Amino acid sequence: MKDKYYFYRNPFFKVYARLEDGRVRMKTSGIASSIMGSFVSDILEIFEDTKPSKVEKDRLIYSTWMPPIPSEAFDRLVSSQMSAMRGKYIPEQITISITEECPNRCIHCALPDTRNNARLDPGVVKSVIDQAQHMGTTLIIFDGGEPLLYDGLENLISYVDQSCAIPGLFTSGVGLNPERASSLKDAGLSMLSVSLDSAHEAGHDLMRGRPGVFREATDAIKNGLDAGLLVGIYVVLSPRNIGELDDFYELAKELSVHELSFYEIVPTGRWQGHEKEVLSAEDLEKFDDFVERTSCAEGPRVFPIPQLIRKMGCFAGRKWLHVTPEGNVLPCACMPKPYGNIHSESLGSVWKKIYKDPVFKAGPCLMRDPEFRKVHLGLER
Repeated sequence: MKDKYYFYRNPFFKVYARLEDGRVRMKTSGIASSIMGSFVSDILEIFEDTKPSKVEKDRLIYSTWMPPIPSEAFDRLVSSQMSAMRGKYIPEQITISITEECPNRCIHCALPDTRNNARLDPGVVKSVIDQAQHMGTTLIIFDGGEPLLYDGLENLISYVDQSCAIPGLFTSGVGLNPERASSLKDAGLSMLSVSLDSAHEAGHDLMRGRPGVFREATDAIKNGLDAGLLVGIYVVLSPRNIGELDDFYELAKELSVHELSFYEIVPTGRWQGHEKEVLSAEDLEKFDDFVERTSCAEGPRVFPIPQLIRKMGCFAGRKWLHVTPEGNVLPCACMPKPYGNIHSESLGSVWKKIYKDPVFKAGPCLMRDPEFRKVHLGLER
C-alpha cells in the first residue's frame, strides 16, 4: 500500500496526503512550500486529521463525494479549487434530476408538486454531461424523483468520462435488488447514496409517506455493498431527527457503509412554510459535538455538510448546479429560481449568469433567509 497520495503538484510545490494510524495527515514540499502552504491552508484543514471513507491498495478514497486520490478527476477537482481561490468558479458538482417519477411522497421533497412525471431525454442528459465535463465538473449525480425508475440509467452512468468526473446516484433505494446493484457496478457507478430520514423504520416510512420504504433502503444499502459499490447514507437533518444522531451512526456502522453524510433541512418544496422546523443553534451545537465524538470512533466517516458550509460558504452559485426534469437550471436543488433551461441555452451560458449574480457571495444558505425568499422568490413565508 502506498503511504503517499498526491493532492496537488507542480515543479515547485507539492501537497500530499499520508495515512498515519488510519488518519489523513497533509504535508507540503517543494521550493515554494512556505508561500503556497499558507495559500491553501483552508483546503488542507478540511483533510487534516480525519479518517477517509476507504483505503484501497493503490488509492485513497477520502470521501464518497470526491474522486479517488490519485486520479485525473481528482487533479481536476484540485485545479477547480485553486481557481476558486482566485475568484474563478467552476461547478464542481452537478445533480441531474433525470425523472420526476417517484413512488414516495416525502414530506421534505424539494421538487414542486407538478405531478406530470416529467423526464429528461437520454440525449439531453448526455449533452448536459458533456457540457458539465467540459466546464470542469468532477462529480455528476443522477437523482429524481427516483432515478432507479428511469429506463437507461446504466447507459447514462457509463457515459460519464471517469477521467473527468465520477458518476453518483442519489436514491431512496426503491427496487435496488442484487441484480440491479451488480448492473450499476458494471456500468461504472462510483458512489451510491441512499437517503434516510430516520434510523428507525416507523419514522422513516412516515417521512417518506409510504410503508416499507425503510426496508427497501436498508436492503439497497446491503445489495450495493455486496456488489462492491462505494455506499453512503445521506440524512437531511431537521428537528424531527436531530435526536437520532447516535442511532444513525450505529445503523451506518452496523450496515458497514463507507460514509454517513448529513445535510441541514431547507424550507423549500413541500417543506416550505415549515420555517420553524429548521435547526436551532442548540441543535447545531449538538451536531458539532456528535461530529467531534465520532471523528475517532470505530465506524464510517462522517461527512458534516453543515460544518463545511459554515467554513466555506454555501455551494449554490459557486460549486453546484442542478438540472430539473423540465430542464431548468438552478443554483442548487433547494433554490427554485431558474436561470435558464438546457433545452434552449448552453449550460455554460446559464452558469455564467448564476455566478455573476451578486446574491451569491459564498455566505450562509440564502434559502434560510426569509427576506431572500420573499424578495427573490416571491415566497411570503
